[in-house]
Amino acid sequence: MRFAFDDDQLAFAEALREVLSKECGPDVVRAAWDGGDSAVLWAQLCEMGVIGLLAPEGVGGMGLGDLDLVALLVEAGRFAVPLPLSDVAAVAVPAIRDHAQPDDAESLLGDLCSGARRVAVGLAVDGGLVEGATRAAAFLLEADDGLHLVDADVVGIEPVDTVDGARHLSRISWTPSDATRLANAAVAAGQANDRAALAAAAELCGLSHTMLGMTVGYVSERKQFGVPVGSYQALKHRLADALLALELAQPLVIRAAATLDAGDPDASVHVSMAKAQASDAAGIVAEAALQCHGAIGYTVEYDLHLFLKRAWALQRRAGDAARHRRRVQRFLLG
Repeated sequence: MRFAFDDDQLAFAEALREVLSKECGPDVVRAAWDGGDSAVLWAQLCEMGVIGLLAPEGVGGMGLGDLDLVALLVEAGRFAVPLPLSDVAAVAVPAIRDHAQPDDAESLLGDLCSGARRVAVGLAVDGGLVEGATRAAAFLLEADDGLHLVDADVVGIEPVDTVDGARHLSRISWTPSDATRLANAAVAAGQANDRAALAAAAELCGLSHTMLGMTVGYVSERKQFGVPVGSYQALKHRLADALLALELAQPLVIRAAATLDAGDPDASVHVSMAKAQASDAAGIVAEAALQCHGAIGYTVEYDLHLFLKRAWALQRRAGDAARHRRRVQRFLLG
């Protein structure tokens, strides 16, 4: 199997990068920490087709696959997009497409693609915490018997503080009797967990690119004893190790997306390999970035912390590296 982005996927990713470079600078991410919702950016993502990428063309989507979306989520990670993009585009849309009742699916997917409504996602592995709950018209929530579609007016929402203040997480209280259980709900929950993990892995790769780029730029300009600190061998080796970890993670993320698209029965274990490696790589890059920046890296005034904290949050999103390694272990050892 060939797993790589094609020219069309790379072109779409480049177009999204251009939009985000203009519309999602660090100032936008900082504003999200103060409660901003970036509604204008969400509308732009809907207009570009990013939100409805996996939705059928008949409801306003693009009818594309997971590999197409992963290419875009890497770009979203580069800019630490302060929106529940992965939850809606990578998890909610395919779950509703594949498992909701046809009439509900058509109506809801059409609204998701246009931006008229949002759906928030709460998975058991994340403790039921939900991003963007206050803006959601409906929820996809996991219970013991699988995935449920729940109207916003029958849930309780309790905002919680987290390491990444731009994600706006909440704890949701709800009763399964007030919800609609999706068809093949257990299968739907498994697929949702896989797609959430893959999306987090893709964003972690993008975050790692940005943190590494910021660090290389900083050590190239920062001088000590008349020379750039980046010229010292210890820093070169540290950043080379960080780049190597990232370069090892990216092919696993692409492979996982390709196997999901292909319906490979082993796709779940490929997702776990990707999430474990991407989480580890982001941790290595983040630690190197923080240490190479020195004291300035610890300050909230410097932009690095926006990407560090997003990486720390997504390392645990949909299961941390240890959890996914145990899943791979079970697969390999039968």
